[in-house]
Amino acid sequence: MADSIRKVDYFKVTVSNKTGEGAKTLEALRGAGVNLLAFSGFPRGRSAQLDFVPKNAAAFRRAAKRAGLVIAGKKSCFLIQGKDRAGAIAVVAAKLAAAKIGIVALDAVAAGGGRYGAILWVAPRDVGKAAKALGA
Repeated sequence: MADSIRKVDYFKVTVSNKTGEGAKTLEALRGAGVNLLAFSGFPRGRSAQLDFVPKNAAAFRRAAKRAGLVIAGKKSCFLIQGKDRAGAIAVVAAKLAAAKIGIVALDAVAAGGGRYGAILWVAPRDVGKAAKALGA
């Protein structure tokens, strides 16, 4: 089975970098029935950046508003899923390198059951070019 690479929308939210803030945010979304395709969170000084890739953007926006979250706009990234194998992400990185596109960030994980998934960010100016290079 071939890898699935698709351009998806993500939403950036900044919260306080305090214990439990991420859990509180994720619980609000869970309580509203928001299904996430991907999520990434990391510290940024006294704040934390949370990136959400929701299955349903409209439902995410409604739930975020009810939870008092400020969304820093809609952006694009890539969701990658496929059969786990040695070098799966190396192939993706090589395609981008050949197209002279730098990777801003990349998180990949073995998902069990012989599958893997990844979320990949490139500079906004490179999204279209990356989509073409990756066949997304």
